[in-house]
Amino acid sequence: MKSHITHVKVRYAETDQMGVVHHGNYAQYLEIARIDWLKELDISYKSMETNGIMMPVYEISFKFLKPATFDENLKIETRLKEKPGVKIAFDYSIFNEREELITTANTVLVFMDSETRRPVKCPENILKKLGF
Repeated sequence: MKSHITHVKVRYAETDQMGVVHHGNYAQYLEIARIDWLKELDISYKSMETNGIMMPVYEISFKFLKPATFDENLKIETRLKEKPGVKIAFDYSIFNEREELITTANTVLVFMDSETRRPVKCPENILKKLGF
């Protein structure tokens, strides 16, 4: 499926006293990567919201293999898991500067009508941009 690479530099505020990235920051890294992936496909998150579509996170999971540390440049590979329906699922691999796999993750988001707050199918224009 479609994949994309995003680079993130670990900031000091994202680390604990040991200089290790606090686990709570990884959700932000995934969001940065996901929005970057959508932008690469000419899909604007802001435009979706303007057109009445929200995408709340439904599920998120992580497997932490090695720590990320302050000032490291991380590489995040984002992959679309399957053709979107009402949900869209992504897998992620996060690598450190030595190209070591340090974290794997996945998210599932739901396409939701912003007025009714009810799930809806993935908009056709997005499916087309994804190649479906």
